[in-house]
Amino acid sequence: MQTSSTESPHLKSLPSHQYTQAVAAVESENVSLGEKIEMLMEIAMGLQQRPKSAQQLLDAVNLYNRALELCPEEAILFKARLQARKATALQMIPSEEAHFLMDAQKELEVSLPVFEESNKQDLPGAATKEEIAEVQMNLGLVLQSLAGFHKAKITDAIFWYQRALRVFTKEAYPAEYAILHNNLATAYLSIPFSDEKAKMREALAVQSFEAALEVVTIEDMPSEYAMLQNNLGNALQYVSSSHAVENNLRALTAYDEALRVREFRTAPLAYANTIANKANCLRNLPDDPENPQAGNSKRLAEAAKLLKEAQVIFKANGEFGKAQSVAQTILELEEAGIN
Repeated sequence: MQTSSTESPHLKSLPSHQYTQAVAAVESENVSLGEKIEMLMEIAMGLQQRPKSAQQLLDAVNLYNRALELCPEEAILFKARLQARKATALQMIPSEEAHFLMDAQKELEVSLPVFEESNKQDLPGAATKEEIAEVQMNLGLVLQSLAGFHKAKITDAIFWYQRALRVFTKEAYPAEYAILHNNLATAYLSIPFSDEKAKMREALAVQSFEAALEVVTIEDMPSEYAMLQNNLGNALQYVSSSHAVENNLRALTAYDEALRVREFRTAPLAYANTIANKANCLRNLPDDPENPQAGNSKRLAEAAKLLKEAQVIFKANGEFGKAQSVAQTILELEEAGIN
């Protein structure tokens, strides 16, 4: 089976060594049909496991296409598995356009009902509930990315994430549980806050970040832990609530947790992003939460210091848009008499 985009010119570039080996093996008469398909699939999976370039992902897609062409028509479930794996390669290909993601969506939407039907009928080699949940999760990921291109509804991505969470529970599958909740949170926050459900979605986003942090620890997954804490801080800082001071104090704690991992020496840009977020949080906190009328000159001075540090890092790393945004905030503080 081939799709329109995988036949387009951008897949005609020079193949990798593994790709040419696989094609040569397929053309060999000494290999059975089943062995040819298995070889194509295994090499495709290997190429996409740790891709060193976009070309390796393109090669993987072509290998999946060749395997699908060879696959007997009656092998419906096996074809669905090839399509689901092909979709994961498609969704990994970096592109400023949406065609790869749209192809991935088609492959997942074709394979999912086949998986579900085989599971329902308990056929030999039937898809497991985990396989089905993985397709649901990947479909959510693809739709969330397509929403950024205005090619899908973010609410559809949320639907599939919630379906996948029925299987990928905290106790049984903590890694998938954390990924799903992080993506759910970012999906909730990406919906414009223009209706009566906006506050509920903000609260759900906070809950999802906190749910992910129940299973992601600084010891086992430091980078993911820092990302989640930074995102939690952002969600808390901007959530619409009558408890603004309390939320900002919680956000401050989250940013400090992220900074346990995000150090200038090892991750300068991540560090700069977090200290800039922390600075914005400090601007909205009184020096003494018990006596907010006393002002926040100390918090503002600390915020200015962090923003200046972030500005230098952004400039040094070519993030001029962020540097300019930070510079504007620094100027506002200086005009208010804060140095």
